Amino acid sequence: MAVVAPVIGDWYQKPGRQLFEVVAVDEGDSTIEIQFFDGSVAEVELEAWNDAKYLAAVAPEDYSGSLDIEPEDYGAELNVAGQKNWADPLDFLDQAE
Repeated sequence: MAVVAPVIGDWYQKPGRQLFEVVAVDEGDSTIEIQFFDGSVAEVELEAWNDAKYLAAVAPEDYSGSLDIEPEDYGAELNVAGQKNWADPLDFLDQAE
């Protein structure tokens, strides 16, 4: 199995483990800084990276994990799809006079 090279901004996962993003690569120290979805940061030695068999992964759709914010903090409504009070624009068509 080929070693996946770490790319800053890309997401990876070891099978059965947490999803993480590579945030820095220090070639001088031979280390890779990673940030997990919950915001915690860790450092991985380049040699350990090569032995670990990390797989490229898709970035999570919900970006709020590492920001430590709740939906109400950024104004998101949880039940938008179930709204029943939407007005039909055609209801006002006859009132345009």
